[in-house]
Amino acid sequence: MRRRCGFVAALMLASVTTFDASAVERRVAFVIGNSDYQEISALKNPAKDVVDVSNTFRAAGFDVFVASNLTKLQFEDQFRNYLAAVDGSDVAVVYYSGHGFQIGGENFLIPVDASLKDAADVEVQAIKLNDVLQQMRSKSKIQVIILDACRNNPFPRKDYWLRDQLLTASGTGLAQVRSSLNTLIAFATEPGAVAYDGAGDLSPFSLAFSRRALAPNQEIRTVMSAVRRDVVEATKGLQVPWENSSLIDEVVLMRRTSRPSLPPVLEKVVLSGAGPVDLDLPQPVEVDGGTITVSIDRPPALGRLMLDGKVVEAGELIQGKDLPRLQLDIPKGTGEPEEMDMLVYAARDNWGGEAKGMLVFRVKSGEGAQGEQVMAALEAEQKQQVLQRGIHVTGAAEAIENREVDVPVGVGAVALNLDVPTDDAAVSLKVTNYPATGTLSLPDRTLSPESSLTVGEVEGLRYEPQIGASAPVEIAFEIRADSAVSKPAKMKLSPSVDPCDLAAGEPLDLQGVVPGLLPNEIGADAVKLCEAAVKAYPDVARFRYELGRALLAAGKVDQARKAIQQAADRGHVRAVFELGYFASSGIGMAVDPTKANDFYAVASDKGDPYGMTAWGRALFHGLGVERDTGKGLDLLLKAASMGHTYAMNDLGAIFTEGRNGVPADQARAVAFLKAGVQRQDMYSMNLLGRNYISGRGVEKDPKAALELFQKAIDLGQPYAPGSLARMYRDGVGVEQNLDEAQRLFELATSRGDQSGAYDRAALEMQKGDQADQAVAVRFLAFTVALDLRNELPDARATLAKFGAKAKAAALKQLRGELKSKIPLSGSVDKQLVKVARAVWEQANPRRDLF
Repeated sequence: MRRRCGFVAALMLASVTTFDASAVERRVAFVIGNSDYQEISALKNPAKDVVDVSNTFRAAGFDVFVASNLTKLQFEDQFRNYLAAVDGSDVAVVYYSGHGFQIGGENFLIPVDASLKDAADVEVQAIKLNDVLQQMRSKSKIQVIILDACRNNPFPRKDYWLRDQLLTASGTGLAQVRSSLNTLIAFATEPGAVAYDGAGDLSPFSLAFSRRALAPNQEIRTVMSAVRRDVVEATKGLQVPWENSSLIDEVVLMRRTSRPSLPPVLEKVVLSGAGPVDLDLPQPVEVDGGTITVSIDRPPALGRLMLDGKVVEAGELIQGKDLPRLQLDIPKGTGEPEEMDMLVYAARDNWGGEAKGMLVFRVKSGEGAQGEQVMAALEAEQKQQVLQRGIHVTGAAEAIENREVDVPVGVGAVALNLDVPTDDAAVSLKVTNYPATGTLSLPDRTLSPESSLTVGEVEGLRYEPQIGASAPVEIAFEIRADSAVSKPAKMKLSPSVDPCDLAAGEPLDLQGVVPGLLPNEIGADAVKLCEAAVKAYPDVARFRYELGRALLAAGKVDQARKAIQQAADRGHVRAVFELGYFASSGIGMAVDPTKANDFYAVASDKGDPYGMTAWGRALFHGLGVERDTGKGLDLLLKAASMGHTYAMNDLGAIFTEGRNGVPADQARAVAFLKAGVQRQDMYSMNLLGRNYISGRGVEKDPKAALELFQKAIDLGQPYAPGSLARMYRDGVGVEQNLDEAQRLFELATSRGDQSGAYDRAALEMQKGDQADQAVAVRFLAFTVALDLRNELPDARATLAKFGAKAKAAALKQLRGELKSKIPLSGSVDKQLVKVARAVWEQANPRRDLF
């Protein structure tokens, strides 16, 4: 008889059960609320909007980055982390609540520290919306930007520099944005109009969005239509939300495709004539939260279903939580001989998902001595089952409780490897505390704060920590078998950054996970650490790139190029830029500006700020490519807006002097240099210090210059020693001190500053009869050797004027400093320059540093 039951059960299960595992979408949201402005009027709603909206996206299963009251620098840092997380995602969302306005049809979001007092300030203090969109577009399949930022322009100044024009800012609202394919941009109100804070804690727009966004299986354009109706009603028609969409794919924020989870076919022995008997059906698990209702599709033919003493008829609905209390009452006389029957029921959730359940049971007579024996055996079995189920729940809780797991950042979702010692289909886990950052997932779905999972799914539980997050997070579950048996359990997950990232990660790497190190900061152990990371995570291209950086620092150029090429082939964008840098600087290969530009253009198109800067510089100046001043300037401005100080320094030089038709504007130049200093760039410090000496764009301030030069020197900047040396040489802002000037010029020379070497030679020659001619020759030789761009043509002519004796002495001294001999030929001057270059390269083997 049991064999026949199993066959029928399998047949019925095949007829009622289907399941399609869908690929897990990667969806990332960045929710920003700026309220506490430092220079302009504060806004009451955004700080509260950000909490409500971020909870909305988290409930929908997004990886949510949340930020309040961001300064410009904080935005750059957090936006880079967000972009690293968005890389390769299906849906990227930015939701911004705060001040924003338009200039010349360009929309700007305003950080809380913006003052916008000067014409150049908007370029270094505000956030251009189009730059945000372009970065999202380079990283993700679908982009959604939602702006509750269409308020009055609060700044008194109205004209600002944009590119090469001084434009007037609009007084109201934001401008319409042209979206590219598969993009939706939603505004709290129509273009040029003003959005309102409203009377409540949330703005009318954010309140409506949070209420409507969680409607299950609603496409986002339908959601935004409902939001529009709510806002129009709340503001009595004064505010009409508006969106511009070029979506070709559906975007469903609250996707509910799962169905209630039920155990496989159950079997049970039921006695007749014993009154209502517990069927011990497990409670259905709603994996997406919400409630479940159960309907009886096929009631048993041999008896009556009962719930709390009442008969349950076919088609009648009961709550899923009541299913474990369902009983079966079979009248006397049934079950002789043994008979078979079944119960088929359907569980349905809030979202339209449905699953079928089945109980196949054998009916035996409960009368007489034999019936009493069977009943006693069944009661004992039931007690044992209750006991066993409690043990299963306890064991599952103990397997999870107080576990601590280190989870690496930036390698994708990591299996938690939970080993729950039970396969009891009645045991399930409900998430009672979702991690504050990062995402929990199973192979077929992302979990949300209301999710549940069956015990059979626990082994597939994964966690992906949020990039930039370092604090441990806690997950808590309620482990249950039925309404009477449940236990809590919690565990801690600690995000950990791989040692390779710490040893060789690069600044502004939009696929990186750390602030990064400059080349001269990479230590000797980086190669070993990154080799281990590549071995552990062969599919993570970032580690191959960082291995390349480490190998380059160790002087293993050929191996470095190979690792970096592998990283580029696997999609690491900064590695593409690095290949261009090899070609442009001649590291391990012949200098090839055209090839370099090809790599730079690819990296730029992928949103890399280093690539943008290098390609923009080439276009602006016509370096190896036909000059395109406008496009070059645009790229430099985009890179600067992302916090890339190299671009800021280039722009500082362009606006200081005025180049290629771009007019000089000293104040604009200083704005970019100050922005670089704010980001601790040692080159910006040296350049701005020079402005304080000359008074270009700022009032002369030798004290400020000295402080900037000294800080840049401490950071290893090559030209700052020469800048400070000139202050001591000339007695500008300090008491004249030629000995200190001499020391600093020599330090500048050792760091590769040809001007510092030239000035050291000049300082020696100024000693007259006390001058050491060989020393002057030595530093002139260094000047020519280091002046690769022939910026100091007089140095070669000056060297030629010295006598043979001084040159011979200098050459002998320089050759004595070499660790290995080099072939020499040609004139003494050529020999001096060649040996000086060799001496400098011997002391500075890292060509990538200079």
